[in-house]
Amino acid sequence: MTLIAIDVGGTSMKAALVPAPSGAAGSGAATGADVLLAETWPTDRTDPVGGILDFAAHMAARAGALGRPARAAGIAVPGIVDEASGTAVRAANLGWQDVPLLHLAEERLGVPVAVGHDVRTGGLAEAVLGAGRDAGDFVFMAIGTGIAAALILNGTTYPGVSGWSGEVGHVVVRPGGEDCACGNKGCLETYASAASIARHYTTRAAALTPTGGSGTVASAAGSTLGAAGALDGAADSTAALDGAGGGVGGDVGGVRAEDVIARASTDDLAARIWSEALDCLADSLAATTLLLDPGLFVLGGGLAQAGPLLLEPLEARLADRLLFRPAPPLAVTRLGDRAAVHGAALLAARLL
Repeated sequence: MTLIAIDVGGTSMKAALVPAPSGAAGSGAATGADVLLAETWPTDRTDPVGGILDFAAHMAARAGALGRPARAAGIAVPGIVDEASGTAVRAANLGWQDVPLLHLAEERLGVPVAVGHDVRTGGLAEAVLGAGRDAGDFVFMAIGTGIAAALILNGTTYPGVSGWSGEVGHVVVRPGGEDCACGNKGCLETYASAASIARHYTTRAAALTPTGGSGTVASAAGSTLGAAGALDGAADSTAALDGAGGGVGGDVGGVRAEDVIARASTDDLAARIWSEALDCLADSLAATTLLLDPGLFVLGGGLAQAGPLLLEPLEARLADRLLFRPAPPLAVTRLGDRAAVHGAALLAARLL
């Protein structure tokens, strides 16, 4: 018998079949590295709900072909999610609102289904299987095309009263600052997401490039990482508000966030943009620390693939903002872009 685990992103969906646990439900014993089969499908932007159901049915058929029928399924989706009712409340980039996904999936598959928020589901996986395994209370923050977080209390996720917990990307860190897609100004996401880093570099570099100059903005930014190649092949990851995922992400006009980060030591413009992003992230982490007193921050999403280029300056900035108390340690995800898939499997296991 198997579990179906699906992670829905704005551009692609990841899925896995894992053995159904024989021990305590949700123990994680059978939802770690023991993956029987994994597949990726493009997200159907014209009919995303139909695409999810088709993908789930396809995975159920694959399980049957293996002679190990599915017993339950877990589906992690972006946006605002009411996990108790299994409703995908809103995902602007996928164009849905108040979708009864749990009901639709159970009707299609004929097995119990759990629906979870993608970042909270990834945080759950980090709590059971990953970097937060021994942390107890911690915050998982996914930094990619957008930014969102999951609060983990006693090893389980806290969704909030109505499923809006963790929208840290829309905390104002620069009052009166840049317009955000949420309607506010100066949100964290507009300065520190991978998409924003790439966009800021593109627009500012274009303004500095003389008309008729020989180089393009993309070539000015650089297209390879050289010695900073730790960011190569950065993972795709999703997060709310409608997907904080995408590689290190946010390719804008041929410029990627990893290009900007890699050039920060030699390019003044890149250095200023990266420093501003780090300052905004540190402001957010400091405020979260003072409010929640977490034992650890686990950083996921594409930008976490920067490793020491992210952790070392961010740790220093966070310490500078918490002079009267120790700063919580920072760690990067151990599960990478598969965190939400593992988390979806855990949700499915808890149904047994």
